Amino acid sequence: MNLNLTDHCHGFSCTERSVSTALYVLLYVSAAAVVLLTVCGNLLIIISVCHFKELHTPTNMLILSLAVSDFLIGVFVIPAALIWMIESCWIFTSTYCFCYVSISYFLTTTSVFNVALIAVDRYFALSNPFMYTNRVSLSSMCIVVSFNWFALLFYKTAFQYFNGSLASLELCPGDCFLVLDEVWSLVDLLLTFVFPLAVIVILYVLVFFIAKKHATAIRQFKSHTKTQTSKNLSVSMKSERKAAKVLGILVSVFVACLFPYFLYVLLGNVIEIKVESIQIVLMMIYLNSAINPIIYALFYPWFRKCVKLILTFHIFSTDSALISILS
Repeated sequence: MNLNLTDHCHGFSCTERSVSTALYVLLYVSAAAVVLLTVCGNLLIIISVCHFKELHTPTNMLILSLAVSDFLIGVFVIPAALIWMIESCWIFTSTYCFCYVSISYFLTTTSVFNVALIAVDRYFALSNPFMYTNRVSLSSMCIVVSFNWFALLFYKTAFQYFNGSLASLELCPGDCFLVLDEVWSLVDLLLTFVFPLAVIVILYVLVFFIAKKHATAIRQFKSHTKTQTSKNLSVSMKSERKAAKVLGILVSVFVACLFPYFLYVLLGNVIEIKVESIQIVLMMIYLNSAINPIIYALFYPWFRKCVKLILTFHIFSTDSALISILS
C-alpha cells in the first residue's frame, strides 16, 4: 500500500526538542519499562512452559509459540518503534530500517496465525473432546507450530523481496515504511490478516455457544446424578470452558489491538494518513505483546505459581520440572 505520508519534523533537527528535558527522560524511562515488561513477561511464560513437564500439553505449545513471537517483538521491534516515536523521525540507517520492517511484518503475522491456531485448538477441544484427545498429541502440535513459523517466514521473505521497496529515507527527518504494490498489498492483507481474523472470530463465536451448551449439560448432570463419572466429566468440561474463556479474553484483546491497523490499511488509499497516526496503530499491535503476559498473570493460577518458583530460584532444585503446577 502506498501511503501518503506527511512531513512531521516541521523544520527542526532531530536533536531540537519542544518538550522539556524531564519529559524527554520520562518518555525514555516509560519506553524502557514497556520493553522490560514485554521481554520479561513473555520470557517467564517461555520458561514456565518449557521447564515444567505438567505444562507440556498441545494447547500450551501454541501459547509457547505466541509467547516466543511476543518475546521477539519485545526484543527487536518495540525498542526501535518507541525510539522512532519519541525522536519524531527515523534516526537509524536504511539497512536497519529494512531489517526492522522485515522482522516486524514477519513476527506480527506469526502472532496473528498463532492466535488463529489457538482458536482452532479450542474449538476442536470443545466440539469433539474425545477425538481431540486421540488425534492431537504434543508431537503433532509441535509439527504444526514449526510448519507455521517456517511457512510464514518463507512467504514473508518472498513477498517483500518481489513486491516491497523501502520508502525514501533520509537521516533526519526520515520515515521507515515498506511501500507495496496496491494489488499485492490487498492480497497480503487478505491472506495474513482478514483470513486468520475471520477464523478467529467465527470459531470463538462457535466456542461461546458450545461453552453455553456445556454449562447446561453440567447443570443437568448435577441435578440428575452424583456418580463419580459424572463428577469427573463435570470437572473436565468446566476446565475446558475456563480455558476457552481465558483464551477468549486473550483473543478479544488481540483483535481490539489489530482492528485500528486493519481500518488504516483499508482507508490508506482514500484518505491522507499522517506518520504519527500510523505509528500509533502499529504500536497498538506491538503493545499486545506486552499485554498477553498480564492476561496470563490475572487469569492463570498456574502462571502465577510458575513465576513464584522461577523468581525464588526453585526451578534450579532437583526434579523441579516435576513440581505439580496445576493442582
